Amino acid sequence: MKRRSPLLPALLALVTACASRQPPRPQLPPRVTLSVVGTNDLHGRLPMLPWLAGHVANLRRAREGNGAVLLLDGGDMFQGTIESNLNEGAAVIRAYNAMGYAAAAVGNHEFDYGPEGAVTFARGPNDDPQGALRARAREAHFPLLTANIVDTASGTPPAWDNVRPSVMVTAGGVKVGVVGLSTEATARTTLSLNFRNLTVRPLAEAVRVRAAALRAEGAAAIVVVAHAGGACRHFDDPADLTSCEAEEEIFQVARALPAGAVDVIVAGHTHRGVAHLVNGIPVIESFANGRAFGRVDLTVDTVAMRVVDRRIHRPHDVCGSPPEGRDEPDASACAPAPYEGAPVTADATVREAVAPAIEAARGVRERRVGFRAETAIRTRYREESALTNLVADMMRAATPNTDVALMNSGGVRTDLAAGDLDYGTLYSVLPFDNRLVTVRMRGSALREVLAHNAAGDSGTVAVSGVRAAATCEGGRVSVRVTRDDGRAVGDDDVLTVATNDYMALGALERHLVEPLSDAVMAASPVLRDAVGDALARAAAARGEDARWYDAARPRMALPTERPVRCGAASAP
Repeated sequence: MKRRSPLLPALLALVTACASRQPPRPQLPPRVTLSVVGTNDLHGRLPMLPWLAGHVANLRRAREGNGAVLLLDGGDMFQGTIESNLNEGAAVIRAYNAMGYAAAAVGNHEFDYGPEGAVTFARGPNDDPQGALRARAREAHFPLLTANIVDTASGTPPAWDNVRPSVMVTAGGVKVGVVGLSTEATARTTLSLNFRNLTVRPLAEAVRVRAAALRAEGAAAIVVVAHAGGACRHFDDPADLTSCEAEEEIFQVARALPAGAVDVIVAGHTHRGVAHLVNGIPVIESFANGRAFGRVDLTVDTVAMRVVDRRIHRPHDVCGSPPEGRDEPDASACAPAPYEGAPVTADATVREAVAPAIEAARGVRERRVGFRAETAIRTRYREESALTNLVADMMRAATPNTDVALMNSGGVRTDLAAGDLDYGTLYSVLPFDNRLVTVRMRGSALREVLAHNAAGDSGTVAVSGVRAAATCEGGRVSVRVTRDDGRAVGDDDVLTVATNDYMALGALERHLVEPLSDAVMAASPVLRDAVGDALARAAAARGEDARWYDAARPRMALPTERPVRCGAASAP
């Protein structure tokens, strides 16, 4: 018989004594409330974040002892302002860290900066096309999520630090699984060179797989953060979807999911409002530019560890409604109403986090361009507008000997307010560091591009130097193009076209006489600066000037509103 070590009883006694000193696990109330707070499409509006943080702080105090706040973002955090772009989004990450975000979706514009540093797209084998995004992910105290962007060669998620398909977090003693999604349009809505070697997979299937795995790991609730959105006009009744656009991307995802798979979706991308129940799933989206946040309160049974009730709140404006004539709030004049029974004050820690970036941008922002908008000049996304036409005209003015200019409305991000134009305002209108390039196209290709755009329901394409008229012929949209002097553009005419590199590498690429080279792009001016110089030469403009938009004689005449449907599909 083996002799028992005399040390064994002593060791057992020590282990027992240590175990007895462990603090007891906190006893959860039978039910807790998790407030899921969703933001989206900040686009670098740093001055709004201290005020947003003040609202979140009030809500966190209200949840103390009986729940928690889960702060999530639906993507497109960085691109859009001088304050953020000068540091490639690092200031946004600092602020989000201070605010305690739990996760954020990867938006299409997260890819816009390309390699880390001054280069905006990869020009050599040592340039990482996603370098800036990966650098921001390493700095974040929360994960960046996308379950449906994969490496093209392997079909697996990209091996990037702190970027993953999903994450399990604990809030209020409850395990919550969070799944990230990116819009299927990602590859088409950023500079394609920065999306090299990546593929976007269908959203709903990615959610089904990840949500099931998180449930198996013990998640009591599943939340999706999606840079894919919807659009609704009224928010009085979450169950009433009559004001919503049914075929928007995130609504299709929600309808494709099995019952009980997901408890909340925090959406983004469309810059519209949603606070609705879709296929039994609360979906929230809160406009853009830091204007508002969304909220869903989940009641969780902590014995069964499942969601037993939910309350959807309408989008809550951080500073109240934007001033008349503006499409976003003025943080310097922010005066929010009390929230959760207490006054809202700007968070000092978050203000300190963003202050250096705001100060660094001040000199650049305040520089005068030398142009005056005598009245506001408006932009519209799905329709022809004065501002997008004006930008197209300035593109052609900046590139002598061009026949045509083409500008996508999605590149013109906000109205131009009346007054003297400073560089910061120009930056808000044209925030992307796209290059102004010239390419060559045949007349037949231009007709095809414009016909495709007329039949589409995304952003419109502004034209300069020509006028176009769409008709229905043989069940299809057909377009006739004439020069400004009235001469018809023939199918075989070769036109020199001013456009931006995003369009040249995207919608126009297969229509070009020869492809756009990296060397040409690198040598081309930044679109925003070239347009600014042309505006300075123009000196002034009025929004009502028929040169920019005349409803009675549009540059692109359509038989119906976009999207133009021909044949049986066009019947009412």
